[in-house]
Amino acid sequence: MTGSAGAWLSVVGIGEDGLDGVSPAGRRLIDAAVVLMGGERHLAMIPGDGRERLAWPSPFSEGVERLIGLRGRRVCVLASGDPMDHGIGATLSRRVAAGEMIVIPAPGAFALACARMGWARAEVETLSLHGRPAALLHAHVQPGARLLILSQNGGTPGKVADLLRQRGYGDSRITVLEHLGGPLERRREWAEADEYADLNTIAVECVAGPGAPLLPRTPGLPDEAFHHDGQLTKREVRAATLAALAPVPGQVLWDVGAGCGSIALEWMRHHPTCRAVAIEPRGDRLALIAANAEALGCPLLSIIEGKAPAALAGLPSPDAVFIGGGITAPSLFETCWEALSPGGRLVANAVTIEGEQVLTRAYARLGGSLTRIAISRAEPVGPFSGWRPLMPVTQLALNKT
Repeated sequence: MTGSAGAWLSVVGIGEDGLDGVSPAGRRLIDAAVVLMGGERHLAMIPGDGRERLAWPSPFSEGVERLIGLRGRRVCVLASGDPMDHGIGATLSRRVAAGEMIVIPAPGAFALACARMGWARAEVETLSLHGRPAALLHAHVQPGARLLILSQNGGTPGKVADLLRQRGYGDSRITVLEHLGGPLERRREWAEADEYADLNTIAVECVAGPGAPLLPRTPGLPDEAFHHDGQLTKREVRAATLAALAPVPGQVLWDVGAGCGSIALEWMRHHPTCRAVAIEPRGDRLALIAANAEALGCPLLSIIEGKAPAALAGLPSPDAVFIGGGITAPSLFETCWEALSPGGRLVANAVTIEGEQVLTRAYARLGGSLTRIAISRAEPVGPFSGWRPLMPVTQLALNKT
């Protein structure tokens, strides 16, 4: 439980069993509130007693603003299961100080699903498709992975099954768990002809079919994993670049001159909380970035059309910056360097002599690590094989102190 004696806001989790499953502490907070707020389903669980009741509006953000406006009154928000696990509690914690809020969780959908499936919670990946694009699932699909998915509605199991088929995972086992923890609870293996309750959680045991592509989260996806027009940081250089950028959960990357977006997307695939902005001036490449973001499970990538440095104004402050294109643009390097906070990382790659000159001057002024990356790949030479070199890349990596 978070919060203190001075808290004005409480968030109480309620399961499908209603008030009977709420702890005594949760019941006291519900009883003490002068304003109750929640979804229509949750508010209906509380007997009418004349208190003010507010249902979440659409869009949801308006309800959050209205709730913040009630600061100083005793408010109780009714939530599903564990409010801090993909729930309203996590959203409110970004707007309300911990000392102003008390959270009482009930067993959440993931905990109940693990209990029903006999799965260890620590060995399961979880995600929510409630109000989020189904393409997020791509980043989690791996051979042998066990996934728990919060659904948007009764149509979500079918969308999950379609996505798995498209990825070559059509033999995966899909279990739909409806109304977990309540009198209407039901467990069924997914079948295309069936209809499912809107309140459901999906359990998936991933089974890779023959030829299904392996797309790990380690840096350096195969070049073939990306739609591109040749403007692609090649696999070996990409792996070295991501290692220098050092993705950290929750941090933001600027991918400047993003091309097909490969660096930004691999940054985001490192951890579900990694965020990135891809900045690219060419419209045809913006379409490639969007297609790659969808296919690789990063549909929340922010894509900005424009030429840096002008296009960088107003963007979220970066924890890391990669300059993959346009390094010779006047003041681009300086603008990116100034935007970084202390502790931030900047990595820039150049393949031209002019771009290399920009990096060597920056290296002389700021230090860091200057590296020449030269890769050769074996290719057929008649009936034999020979080494075909890729264009060498000069890489500058800097940490801002």
